[in-house]
Amino acid sequence: MEALFLLIPLSVALVFAALWIFFRASDDGQFDDLVGPAYRILKDDDLPPMDQK
Repeated sequence: MEALFLLIPLSVALVFAALWIFFRASDDGQFDDLVGPAYRILKDDDLPPMDQK
């Protein structure tokens, strides 16, 4: 029973910390463009390099 007095406030604090980190990352733009970098890899560059002749 004494362990619950420690574990319940610790778990509540951990949940609030995780939510704060998630919303902070969301506000900073961490999750804005998840699809763009994947499509950028697929774009084919047909032009030859300029240093080869």
